[in-house]
Amino acid sequence: MSRKVQAIRGMNDILPGQSSIWQYLERTVADVVQGYGYQQIRFPIVESTDLFKRGVGESTDIVEKEMYTFNDRNGESLTLRPEGTASCVRAADQAGLLFNQVQRLWYTGPMFRYERPQKGRYRQFHQIGVESFGMATPDIDAELIILTARLWKRLGLLDHVELQLNTIGLAVSRDLFKAALVAYLSEYKDQLDADSQRRLDTNPLRILDSKDEATQRILENAPNLEDFIDEESQLHFDRLKQILTENDVPFTINRALVRGLDYYGKTVFEWVTTHLGAQATVCAGGRYDGLVEQLGGKSTPGVGFAMGVERLILLLEELNLVPESAQAKVDVFLVSLGNQAELASFKLSETLKDTDSSWTVLRQCGGGSFKNQMKKADKSGARFTLILGEDELAKGICQVKNMSTGEQNECDLNSLPSYLSQKFEH
Repeated sequence: MSRKVQAIRGMNDILPGQSSIWQYLERTVADVVQGYGYQQIRFPIVESTDLFKRGVGESTDIVEKEMYTFNDRNGESLTLRPEGTASCVRAADQAGLLFNQVQRLWYTGPMFRYERPQKGRYRQFHQIGVESFGMATPDIDAELIILTARLWKRLGLLDHVELQLNTIGLAVSRDLFKAALVAYLSEYKDQLDADSQRRLDTNPLRILDSKDEATQRILENAPNLEDFIDEESQLHFDRLKQILTENDVPFTINRALVRGLDYYGKTVFEWVTTHLGAQATVCAGGRYDGLVEQLGGKSTPGVGFAMGVERLILLLEELNLVPESAQAKVDVFLVSLGNQAELASFKLSETLKDTDSSWTVLRQCGGGSFKNQMKKADKSGARFTLILGEDELAKGICQVKNMSTGEQNECDLNSLPSYLSQKFEH
């Protein structure tokens, strides 16, 4: 017997029992973001490697250690997208959607990073991203955050997540801070964790959110980014906080929050939870006013966020917040006995779907005894089973069985759609 081919480690199947929850989340997100005027954009899974090196940053963990990169048959270096913002910028700029224009865009799909798989962190994972272009003022930062708060409310998560905010200033501010931070940490280099030692020369801001306790103790006396923030960024941040406060969106200032991608500047934010262990961030983003120009376009301000689908689903399940309506359901199961009854069941099934397109009507296919068909009806979880045999067909009726109560009644075939409509209303 041949060896079975297994899924690649960290790249998971989404099975029927789970897919309905994914659809519920995706529908809810689409409904909320489209309510704010955001339009969906779709772009390829594979992009030029240069896009991410220039956009995400060569010194980031993503580019240095995590990207799935390969050469195609023409020798061009290609990469499975590790995040969506750079691809969104590339696609929108290439289509001429950005310069001197305002755009509100959103997307969803798989991303790929090579890292050790663990709960809530996979090699193929899924993100929903929301990006705004052409607006440099803090009101659009606030809109995005208020949008996410509305989403959490719709999902029942608002009391289980916390908004953390920071400003990391303009590039000139960060350069001054980086120099001071590197000078301070260089005196303690041997005491830093291995990742922080490496980042000291490549991406020193990331040291601020190190999880290593010894490194955090050293950082207690390090220079503060807050002391280096330029006036423009501080005014931007103050206005953002004012808008959020006026709209009853509570937040915590986290001065260690810097985000892991090079393109961020000014506002950065994360929504975190205490219900998922170490993988606490469920949504994160910020402002990236220089990214479009960095990727070859004309200067265009931008701000956005991404949320992890797998983590949100884990959170919904952990808190028992998946509604019954999100579960896959069967409204009507059709059992037929005899050739003529089987033919009639096709038409009956389509008639019921014409009556209400939201109904799920499942026909028993493949034949089988009455007993076996009823077992399948019960297993399907259907609310009602319709039994149609040759005798019922001759009389123009069918048997209607309520699967939760066991009650069974005869119903005229012509009256069946209205009969079921009334039943489903109660």
